[in-house]
Amino acid sequence: MARQNTINPPGTRCQRLLMAFLLLVSVTSASATECGEVRFTDPGWTDIGATNGVVTTLLEGLGYKTTITLLGVPIGFESLKNGEIDIFMGNWMPAQQKFIDKYGNDIDIIKTNLEGAKFTLAVPTYAYQAGVTDFADLAAHSKQFDHKIYGIEPGAPANQKLQTMIDQGDFGLKGWKVVESGEQAMLSQVSRTVKRDKYIVFLAWEPHPMNVNYDIRYLTGGDKYFGPNLGGATVYTVTRKGFSQECPNVGNLLNNLQFSLTMENEIIGAVLNDGKKPADAASTWLASHPSVLDAWLQNIKTIDGKPGLAAVKNHLGIH
Repeated sequence: MARQNTINPPGTRCQRLLMAFLLLVSVTSASATECGEVRFTDPGWTDIGATNGVVTTLLEGLGYKTTITLLGVPIGFESLKNGEIDIFMGNWMPAQQKFIDKYGNDIDIIKTNLEGAKFTLAVPTYAYQAGVTDFADLAAHSKQFDHKIYGIEPGAPANQKLQTMIDQGDFGLKGWKVVESGEQAMLSQVSRTVKRDKYIVFLAWEPHPMNVNYDIRYLTGGDKYFGPNLGGATVYTVTRKGFSQECPNVGNLLNNLQFSLTMENEIIGAVLNDGKKPADAASTWLASHPSVLDAWLQNIKTIDGKPGLAAVKNHLGIH
């Protein structure tokens, strides 16, 4: 039986090459579009507003579009899992350990972005000097505190820890109430109470200008719930699963970013005390501290492949 030679019709090879090229362009375009917009979550905390402001300012200088969505911590982690959010700059540990236990396999923990933070209960210094220095001292002053501990937004892990502490009757606090509200509402209550020289116990943390704006002291004894060293915390950057592989330039930037308590306190102070928006406060701080950009933008490119450092400096008006 004679072998038949198959001859492709004229133009078939060119058509296949064209189709392959169009497919490559389509995939590349989809990838560029996906990485061109970077989505952040913010639980409404001014420290995360500050760090989001820094990172979005850098990304916008590199040519990316950014969006920030206000979401409570539980919804933020669920959105990371579902791929609806790309980045969360505020994984406070160990306070958020339950979320890492739940979502650890569905997200990527990138790196530590802040060390030396603290997070536990605090009181005005005059209450501290009157003998309220430890969690165990609260019950003896129940009436002065009106049996209330002021927490942050509903659903926050720290509130849940406080509620567990109350439910279990630890430190004699059975029957106390956790007042849940946003950060600003809580601090407004602190301000009003301090002006009247009354007692208040509330969740406090650093970095935050509350440490400068109010004369407060942190309580010892809460290690079981907030960890040692006054709730000594480490803050991590986390992303949706596979984000750094899909968007390696942004992933490399996240790996370069290391913040300081001083930086965050100053940016947060500009937001709370001077009324600046987080992005504006971050831009002002970056323009005044251009040396940080050298390390942060090492080997980072713009979205179209140009040197990132020069682009961000130009975006910030640094010459």
